Amino acid sequence: MSLTKLLIISLTFINVIVWPNQPISANTTRELTTEKNKSNSSLQLPCELSEELSDTSATLPDTFQERENSVEELAHQVTVRVFTNPGAGSGVIIKRKGQTYTVLTNDHVANGSRDNLYRILTADGKLYSAYRKPLPDLEGVDLALVEFKSAIPYCVAVLRNYEPIVGEVVYATGFPNYRHNSTAIENTFEWGLKAFELTTGTVSMLMSEPSLPQGYKLGYTNDIELGMSGGPVLDYRGQVIGINGRPKYPFQGSEVFRLTDGTTPSPQLFKQMEALSWAIPIASFQQIISSQ
Repeated sequence: MSLTKLLIISLTFINVIVWPNQPISANTTRELTTEKNKSNSSLQLPCELSEELSDTSATLPDTFQERENSVEELAHQVTVRVFTNPGAGSGVIIKRKGQTYTVLTNDHVANGSRDNLYRILTADGKLYSAYRKPLPDLEGVDLALVEFKSAIPYCVAVLRNYEPIVGEVVYATGFPNYRHNSTAIENTFEWGLKAFELTTGTVSMLMSEPSLPQGYKLGYTNDIELGMSGGPVLDYRGQVIGINGRPKYPFQGSEVFRLTDGTTPSPQLFKQMEALSWAIPIASFQQIISSQ
């Protein structure tokens, strides 16, 4: 599959500081349930079940629909729900060492726990007690690490080692905290794996300095909802290219879209930016841990 033609966009971008609750959108979303059949077992996608990276040059399906189905299955395996007290967010398993698994999520998700206690919901429906792993070098970036222990061999995501490309198809996953039905808004905290959601879109904006505060540099068209923060943004191979963090159309307006140099966007640029969700590129995290 060839990537969408590279678009060269020279823009200045900015960030939202508050994480507003947005209405749930039915567009481009597909829900996984515990009854869903497994994908073709012969298909090999990037997925780490040991401490060594899996082969990322494996054969991929020929059609877009087959590829999307396979990425969805992989996303279901590596995406976890992070329960805090009293809220919840999402995360992605990025490492296994012995029986210890490391989950990458947002700092604003981890900070949502009043007692610094967490529970992790994994792809098999099990809940694990978890604790935050301090990493001082993450200060100033909206990322955090949470760890849990299990003897079960869970899938570990592969982090992509090259930059996103404007126009490429991406998949955002996580667990929305609320869903609309015909009469009311339902809390999904007791839904288990049925709350999982994947949305499809494209990379629309990439940012350098001056940058969005807290590391937000990747703008994409996918819908994300309250509760999906901390979940991964995946490419067509299922590799992680970013971490969800903020949704479209913040109610605070253009003033919360302020760059690290203190400037704000023009009205025209603001309209473009507010229509996108924003993520922290995984390259930012890789640069931080490579300096350890």
